[in-house]
Amino acid sequence: MTTINRLTGAAYGMHFADQIALVAVPLIAALTFDASAQTIGVLVACHSVAHLLGSMPFGMIVDAVQQRSLAIISSLISAVGFLIAAISTTTGGIFLFAVAITFSGFGVVLFVLTALSILPKIVSANNLAKANASIELPRAICSFGVPLGVGLVVTDIAAVWIFCAAALAALVAFMFTLGLPNVEAERRPKKRLITQIVEGGSFVLRNEYLLSISLCAVFWNFGFSVLLVVLVPLIRNVYLFDPGAFGIALSAFGFAMIMGASLMRRNAGRISPKFIFLFGPGSSAVAMIGLLLVPPGEWELLLYACLFLLGFGPAMWLIAQNSVRQLVTHPNMLGRVNAVIQTAIYGIRPLGALVGGGIVGLFGAQTGIVFVLLAFTASFLAAWFSKLKKIENYNHLRPASVS
Repeated sequence: MTTINRLTGAAYGMHFADQIALVAVPLIAALTFDASAQTIGVLVACHSVAHLLGSMPFGMIVDAVQQRSLAIISSLISAVGFLIAAISTTTGGIFLFAVAITFSGFGVVLFVLTALSILPKIVSANNLAKANASIELPRAICSFGVPLGVGLVVTDIAAVWIFCAAALAALVAFMFTLGLPNVEAERRPKKRLITQIVEGGSFVLRNEYLLSISLCAVFWNFGFSVLLVVLVPLIRNVYLFDPGAFGIALSAFGFAMIMGASLMRRNAGRISPKFIFLFGPGSSAVAMIGLLLVPPGEWELLLYACLFLLGFGPAMWLIAQNSVRQLVTHPNMLGRVNAVIQTAIYGIRPLGALVGGGIVGLFGAQTGIVFVLLAFTASFLAAWFSKLKKIENYNHLRPASVS
């Protein structure tokens, strides 16, 4: 089995577990803990806060430590976190549940950063976009299958078994990581922690491509985290659909991610990156306009179509930006740069979740959708007024100086 295949297998396990949390946390919060919209927002924030707290220190660790070991450790962290989450659903301890979900997220963060740093060391530049698509495809497939499964069983099966399944998936990832070869970090002079953080952030700020990617990511993921909080009350109280429609809608989102990742895997060299960087956030804004048009009690297919559109373009965007950041960054900076970008992509989500809960509580779910539309539009404008729309292909991108 090749290293790419082992990484892909581990990615299936980790993303399967993470998607269970993504879908189950707001549903379990509402159905098991009878949480308010504000509390749901806090719990969704707990799921993503690991990216905010863990990305930078983990990025520095990835640059300095043998990366096979980090991949193994990351899967064990998630397995333990999800097992504790399962236990907390039986004891009714919502605080322990929040802590466990946060802890499991640290494992996912560490795994993603490690995998992104391993890929450029085992794949040529010409095949990097295809390799990124291979690693991203598990996330897409899990984004389709897991929400559908959770949506169908969430009212018929105890919450404890849902999170036990997540822990088992993380253990499957652990088995795949055991077969990875040693991938040593490059030797570099020891520096103070603050110096390393500043170097990573400064590199992103000085590189026009990376800065623009970060801005697009901040706006889009802020909007997406608001949407995750808004969708449950929107479906239940405004559209008057069955709560299971939430899982089906996220499955449509996941199926679109599969289509987008598969398209990139087959045709990454034929699709201009500049088109992808505009299409991702632009199609997301159009999807939110569609959600505002869904009438109460009918047109569930329009809901699913909007979530499909929301998943298709951004899946392609994610693969394209992974390839760009890997190509324009020196190997000895890649862990820290990935950490900065991951912080931009996911670290903003806790704030978005809290804002989403506040908007729903004060103004209603439809106002929340308008807010999401504005965030996605800002993401599109960040790409439009940048050098991202000038990237014709990946071949001419080279690592920028770290000096």
